[in-house]
Amino acid sequence: MDTVSLARDTPAADLLPTEELTDCAQAVLRRDGRTLLSYGTGAGYSPLRELIAEWFGVHPFRVVLTNGWLQGFSLLVGENIMGRNIGVECPMHDRAQKALLKLGAAVMAVVIDEEGLGVDDFAGQITQYARPPFVYTMPNFQNPTGWTMTLARRQRVLEILQVENLINAEGTLLIENDSYGLTRFEGEPLPALFDLSGQTSVYSSSFSATIAPGLRVGWFIVPERVAGSLIARANDTYISPVLTSQAVCFEFLRRGSFEPHLVKLRSELKARRDAMIGALEKHFGGASWSRPEGGLFLWLTLPGYPDGREILKRAEGVTAVAGTEFGAVASCLRLSFASAAPDEIEAGIERLAAAV
Repeated sequence: MDTVSLARDTPAADLLPTEELTDCAQAVLRRDGRTLLSYGTGAGYSPLRELIAEWFGVHPFRVVLTNGWLQGFSLLVGENIMGRNIGVECPMHDRAQKALLKLGAAVMAVVIDEEGLGVDDFAGQITQYARPPFVYTMPNFQNPTGWTMTLARRQRVLEILQVENLINAEGTLLIENDSYGLTRFEGEPLPALFDLSGQTSVYSSSFSATIAPGLRVGWFIVPERVAGSLIARANDTYISPVLTSQAVCFEFLRRGSFEPHLVKLRSELKARRDAMIGALEKHFGGASWSRPEGGLFLWLTLPGYPDGREILKRAEGVTAVAGTEFGAVASCLRLSFASAAPDEIEAGIERLAAAV
């Protein structure tokens, strides 16, 4: 029996534009190999920085490319957070949470629901505890739940920070992770917190979900006061970014290949999301789940069922991730609909139901 993975946090291999990226890699190495295979600035490949800056109407100095989103996040928050409260959503992206705990931060968890960050809880914790140096959130198709923060909640989060005078030159830095925003296959896009804040917050994303995870290209748009120190920490950490991967991404974008690829990717993700929801309706009566309009994940809640970790131990031929990995209650599971084909998803859900 082949194992069906509903656990992976990347698109399946058949969703990657492999042939086009191969051609892009050959082209950039032929054209600029001597530069790309040498050391470069910690800020990243300049043409790609300039293109992203053009997308958002900011100076390229504010755009920093990193070796994947997680490394950039770790570099951004890594100084002077030992023992300090960092505002995070709960459940939370497990790798970001582990990075904070490894750096010695104290996690100030704010519960989220189908509409996003719980603003009453957020307001209470912001006023009760010492001013957090950072607040982290993933407003679009959140990992692990797939939930999207409503416009009203986005506006309220910024109001709370502004009322408490926390968004200023030396105040709290709001970090927005929008790694899945461009995967939207239903509904209408909402304005980023970055735009609603007047571009005073941090906007971050990655090409892992939208081009290829193995290229390891993350990017951050940060305030000018932060950019210099972030670039310096990048230089101190890894001397030089992976310029070749960044150049391949730029070539893919420059050729006009990105938009056609996104159209295909969104269509495939929607088909797989629909297959998963159909299978859950068939095999999981009494349970509930999110219905994401993009992203890679769906959040399954099993009220009155055994601990999700025990279910996964019993499950044969299928993998998923227990909610406890994200700081959530034990009766939840994160299911990835991006990492398997529709027919595999049907089989995987059936096997999971058998374990329950």
